[in-house]
Amino acid sequence: MKNIEDILFGFNPISLEEMDSVRLMNRSDIKYIFRIEQLPVFLREITADYRVLEVNNVRLNKYETLYYDTDDFKMYMNHQRGKTNRYKVRLRRYVDSDLNFFEIKFKNNKNRTIKERIRRKEAETVITDKTEKFLHSKTNYDSKELSPKLWANYSRITLVNKNAGERLTIDTNLHYKNETKQKHIPELVIAELKQEKRKNTVFVELMRKYRIKETSISKYCFGVIYLYDNIRMNNFKPNLLNLNKICYGKV
Repeated sequence: MKNIEDILFGFNPISLEEMDSVRLMNRSDIKYIFRIEQLPVFLREITADYRVLEVNNVRLNKYETLYYDTDDFKMYMNHQRGKTNRYKVRLRRYVDSDLNFFEIKFKNNKNRTIKERIRRKEAETVITDKTEKFLHSKTNYDSKELSPKLWANYSRITLVNKNAGERLTIDTNLHYKNETKQKHIPELVIAELKQEKRKNTVFVELMRKYRIKETSISKYCFGVIYLYDNIRMNNFKPNLLNLNKICYGKV
């Protein structure tokens, strides 16, 4: 990771305050996965085109995310079945900036991702008070039917296109855990383009150049598969096979 951090200091920085202009809370997402060894090459090729988020002199930022679901994993199952108008509910801790948000992501039937969140002083895991009211106002879930299911922790690079309304997040060193299991996937990189409207940009062309195809991947859903037994996953099998091929060279 030291090599990656050195490359990141070749990018022009952008602050959290400046990032407000490209929050993209209502957006189109494009995801790619590849091996960590490829990342330095890709970063060098786009250094001139993107700025990198810097928080307290750190450009590879640590994220901790706690996902909630029902006892029968309704949110997971809705995604597994390909249901539109579905939710993800999570608590996110931005470690380097010491910020905490309770977040709700909504994927609508037009393939748009809408994210709403409220600030929390502490990373409280119980849904009460303000978070409970926020949940009830934005979803059809009751706080009493939701409980924490897993943590997904990783390091994130956030890049902002200098010439377009686009953010690119690059997640590395993914680590899942719950009360009984853990799963570390250091080989994997998940890159996600967030745009107002889908369009070709520098990173899209870079992925085409290296024959890396778009994919559909949910960090939460794969965490459920890795940490929980007897979970239905039929519709995720092609993506899971691709992930295993990229990370471990096997299917």
